[in-house]
Amino acid sequence: MNHERIIHILEYLSRESDEKHGVTIRDIQDHLIELDESSDTSVLTVRRDIERLTAMGYDIRVSHGAHNTAYYHLSGKGFTFNEIRFIVDSVSINKFLSHRQKEELIKKFKGMCSDSEYNQLISRVEITDISRIQRDLLGNLDKIHRLISEKRMMNFDYGKFDTAKHVNYYDKHREIIPLKVLYKNERFYLHCFNLEKDMYWTYRIDRMRNIRSGEVSRKKLPPLEKYDGFVPDVFKPERFDTVTFKVRRYMLDEMIEQLGDTVSSREDFEDPGYAIVRAKCGINKQFYLWVMRYGDAIEITAPNDVRQGFAQELKNVSEMYSDIQIPNN
Repeated sequence: MNHERIIHILEYLSRESDEKHGVTIRDIQDHLIELDESSDTSVLTVRRDIERLTAMGYDIRVSHGAHNTAYYHLSGKGFTFNEIRFIVDSVSINKFLSHRQKEELIKKFKGMCSDSEYNQLISRVEITDISRIQRDLLGNLDKIHRLISEKRMMNFDYGKFDTAKHVNYYDKHREIIPLKVLYKNERFYLHCFNLEKDMYWTYRIDRMRNIRSGEVSRKKLPPLEKYDGFVPDVFKPERFDTVTFKVRRYMLDEMIEQLGDTVSSREDFEDPGYAIVRAKCGINKQFYLWVMRYGDAIEITAPNDVRQGFAQELKNVSEMYSDIQIPNN
């Protein structure tokens, strides 16, 4: 058996065939001739090579067309085409990858589908948001996952924007035990234990630079608190409470999706344009800012201390615009 030939046949089937499009023995012979002009592989040899590939576990199926012509299809290439398209779309909308990085990643899927399928990937989802800077997110994630697996401590430079839209990185001594990577609100975060603060902490991974490995950690950490309720970000709330909302009916779908498993809802019997929604929520300033984003489409009705806390936040904002005269409707 010519191992090089059979690899060329497998590569050709991977590129040119799929469940809907097949290739003939003649197509394969022509391909082998293009690779080696002196090659003159017989029909029987190609068929035997295909049988060997099938015996090796490759899912090669045969369909018949006009004049009983046999067409060979390579299926089951690891991912289905719909799975590949979903992954490619996810790569396309990632705001932290540069255009070049996206193109390089997407090209790697070319060998997993036929040319006709790959052409369909070109019409992929585009992101409308524009990230101001490109960060080495993939490199940071790779280093962090490796340090987590090795149970090593770490340090890094951490950056923030200045008024000129530049990211200024600052280095300070940290004794960080990385624990896991979180994904929330289209951003990647590192959940870790900060030995200096003696508490769990969270950092944005895209703001890290110059990640450095430390010693293997042998510290026994306190139990990791699990959140049983809705938290609008990755940061620890001050407390949890069951909150009742009055929401406009067009907001009901989003509220149920946002608030998660602890949510319950019913009709507002006094006002048919609204619904009553209850959910266990983590209460802090970020929670109030999350409610604020929906304007008058959502109202906190209970408990009273949470309603009062939100009213105070609204008052603080309103006082910033006290110089504006708003006419009465």
